[in-house]
Amino acid sequence: MYQYTQFDKQFVLLRAQQFRDQLQRWERGELTDEQLLPLRLQNGWYVQRYAPMARIAVPYGEISSAQLRMLAHIAREYDRPDPQLLERAQATQNALEAAQQGQTLAAPALRYGYGHFTTRTNVQFNWIPLSKAADVMELLASVSMHGIQTSGNDIRNINCDAWEGIAEDSIIDCRPFAEITRQWSTLHPEFTYLPRKFKISFNGAAEDRAALRWYDIGLQGTRNAAGEVGFTVLVGGGMGRTPINGSVVREFLPWAQLLNYIEAIVRVYNAYGRRDNKWKARIKMLVKAEGQAFIDAVEKEFQDILEKDGAPHTITQAELDRVSSHFVVPDLKPANLPSKVDPQGQLYQHWLRQNVRGHKLPGMATVVLSFKRPGFAPGDADADTMEALAQLAEQFSAGEARLTREQNVLLPWVFQSDLPALYEAARKLGLARPNIGLLTDLIACPGGDFCSLANARSLHIAEAVLQRYQDMDELLDLGPIDLHMSGCINSCGHHHSGHIGILGVDKDGKEWYQITLGGSDGSKLSGPATGGKVVGPAFTAAEVPDVIEALLDTYRELRQEGELFIDTLRRIGHQPFKEAAHAARHPKDEALAI
Repeated sequence: MYQYTQFDKQFVLLRAQQFRDQLQRWERGELTDEQLLPLRLQNGWYVQRYAPMARIAVPYGEISSAQLRMLAHIAREYDRPDPQLLERAQATQNALEAAQQGQTLAAPALRYGYGHFTTRTNVQFNWIPLSKAADVMELLASVSMHGIQTSGNDIRNINCDAWEGIAEDSIIDCRPFAEITRQWSTLHPEFTYLPRKFKISFNGAAEDRAALRWYDIGLQGTRNAAGEVGFTVLVGGGMGRTPINGSVVREFLPWAQLLNYIEAIVRVYNAYGRRDNKWKARIKMLVKAEGQAFIDAVEKEFQDILEKDGAPHTITQAELDRVSSHFVVPDLKPANLPSKVDPQGQLYQHWLRQNVRGHKLPGMATVVLSFKRPGFAPGDADADTMEALAQLAEQFSAGEARLTREQNVLLPWVFQSDLPALYEAARKLGLARPNIGLLTDLIACPGGDFCSLANARSLHIAEAVLQRYQDMDELLDLGPIDLHMSGCINSCGHHHSGHIGILGVDKDGKEWYQITLGGSDGSKLSGPATGGKVVGPAFTAAEVPDVIEALLDTYRELRQEGELFIDTLRRIGHQPFKEAAHAARHPKDEALAI
């Protein structure tokens, strides 16, 4: 893992102290709410539906046991709302359910004292008072963490495939390049106020596990015929109101020119991206509108940077070596803990098949801990769980864990001989559900339970699905299915890329849900990245679990031997699934559908 230098540590600490001064001036009335807004956003502090929300960056997903313990401390001591605030929030939820007139599901009680792992490997807290924000930032700085550029119209948290550097199909390890990009882009003076937020992701393996075509810039690590390292560059991906896949703008970019080329892309976007309409301001809209003209403009800007500016951001071999020295195999020692697990036990074998993958090092394995548990929102970890997770990382994975795009946690350095003991420890925590890649390994944003932008809640639907599909044999029979859910068109739950997608919409103040089918993130099982298609009028919350069941029954009826859900859907088309979804509508709600 990358270790902050003394400069890095001082930088994030001074930023926390600066924000403390800004908050104090705001509390004294010297700054208005409007003046504070960009200052808090630059540090990852939102004001959501009921309370402030803090978004903490975990660059390329890597997190240490010490950092997990600090997050647990923050959850336990600071993620605590005023009781009256919590009571009012729950009353609002109850009133909404009453207004739905039986068309919704009972929502779980609003909880606090936990962190939420997001699809972009951030950690969010939903109840920290703004008056405590500077205290929390200083605590984060003490373990080399922060919320800088996790919001606002800038270059956000840099992402990677969670298996970088350890995957069996690894081409290159992109973590050093992601870290160099993170350092370069942090507070870049030219890109602090872009037309809209900007997201970058790396993938260094043969399989795209980073959903590159859904990013503003996707960077696929590769080697040319001569064996030289470089990147295939994709630009213009994104979800939201207009889902678009990124386009290849360079087949091979030498690694040393990575920052110069990203600079060229973002300069063109900064100059020509729309600022009059935020729904049309993402770079995907510029790429779609301009096509080859955009690529030509980027190439011209890139040549100007090389020839006129002197290529100021060329990565030197010395700098790459310095950063790469942090991403070496750690000191590995097996835990050698006793275990009572039956190696031939059915659940253990299911876990080995679903949650454990190979490793580029002989005798090692990678293990995904499932954070999709009944009674918890997808990706939620309370303080005790994060504390225990830190312990697991220390015992079994050299003190390191990685947050995944699917809202789970990966342990990257596990000895195969330690798998039974790890399984036993994880099972006691409820983290050994063998559902990775299956239906209940679903993605969901916090939705209207917390987010002020959401049109509808999502967590009660996620809970209903988790409760309905607990039979392991049934899940295995259904096979790999990506179920993704968003509470609004901003698509934080990546519903566009789900084999089954759920989108919350608002109609006359009531919650409704559109179902999409056939989306893909671009992984090997899912096939080329594409957005799902809406199956018809929206459904009530109470109908959604029945609609999902009808879709799955249709798949079981029509599949061929060995055929996955997404393959059956592509072979026979959407119509049988549309008919099944419509047939599952509750009769009293049929006339209300939108």
